[in-house]
Amino acid sequence: MKYAYVYVLDTMADWELGWVTAQLNSGQYFKIPGSRLPVRTVGASKRSITTMGGMTVLPDLTVDEITHDTSAILLLPGANTWTNPEHLPIIEKTKELLEQGGRVAAICGATAALADSGLLDHRPHTSNGLEYLNLFCPSYRGSAHYRDEKVVSDGNLITTGATGGLLLAREVIAMLDLFTEETLEAWYNYFNTGEERHFYALMETMQART
Repeated sequence: MKYAYVYVLDTMADWELGWVTAQLNSGQYFKIPGSRLPVRTVGASKRSITTMGGMTVLPDLTVDEITHDTSAILLLPGANTWTNPEHLPIIEKTKELLEQGGRVAAICGATAALADSGLLDHRPHTSNGLEYLNLFCPSYRGSAHYRDEKVVSDGNLITTGATGGLLLAREVIAMLDLFTEETLEAWYNYFNTGEERHFYALMETMQART
């Protein structure tokens, strides 16, 4: 069984992974009817965490329980507490998964955590800005590989800044090959613009699926 693992930590930005987790866990627009990719929350421990929005989340499992064989993707949210040493194990797990060919997506503050650990030193990436990484990540040496783009997919790693939640979802869905190309395009266009015509296009792709 494969899962989408979401690392949860105090002050995590609730909204940043909302687009992608809703689509993965529900399977609403998957090209294989009735399928889904269950989401499981992962914590540094089993204690509950409190999100930036004040919601309490009780992790389903701890970092040591993640394996390459069960991980479809690891999702890392932004938060103001990434510098806490208790999060070092998830950084090590991220490195392990990437080295094994596992998929990882990081947004906002999570990109800073990866940058400060050296994981972005030698691969294309983006974040909230190059100066952001230089300011908050004293160990960062990857500026030559920084891309001034809203989202960057480099093999098995996706990075984006604080405003890239919808883009992150699009890239994750594409990486995992969960929607048809037509469905993904219509889905993204609808939620990106709110234009009615894209909603109808999305519904048409779902009718074509059946």
